[in-house]
Amino acid sequence: TTLDQEEVLARLKMLENEVVGGEQAKNTELKEKRKRRKKYADERKNQLAEALKHTDRDDPAILINVYESIQDEVRAKSKNIENLQRKLKVAEIEISDLQSEFEFERIDYLSTIRKQERENILLQQVLERVQPLIRRECNYSNI
Repeated sequence: TTLDQEEVLARLKMLENEVVGGEQAKNTELKEKRKRRKKYADERKNQLAEALKHTDRDDPAILINVYESIQDEVRAKSKNIENLQRKLKVAEIEISDLQSEFEFERIDYLSTIRKQERENILLQQVLERVQPLIRRECNYSNI
């Protein structure tokens, strides 16, 4: 029974390691990115805390420097978002153009196929009309 319990515990640990954290549990790049973000956020929090400790109530200059750098970051990210939205609109327009072009080509192909089918039927009917008129000793009698 202790062996069974140990096997069950080992199996449980293995499943827990696979499930906890999802598909990205072993992704070291993602873990590093999270660590960097957390470190950056902690540094910002410490800067703000230091600024609050050392500042007088009448001197908000230190806080303004911290907030200005955050504002610059917000502006840069907003500009990046706008650029990406513009690129997205261009890509959506391109997709729409390609889809409409594909639809026009499809319609053209279908009309060509219908036209060729009508011509084929016409030629078949002409052949059926002409074949009885061809003499047996002629080279083309077995058409």
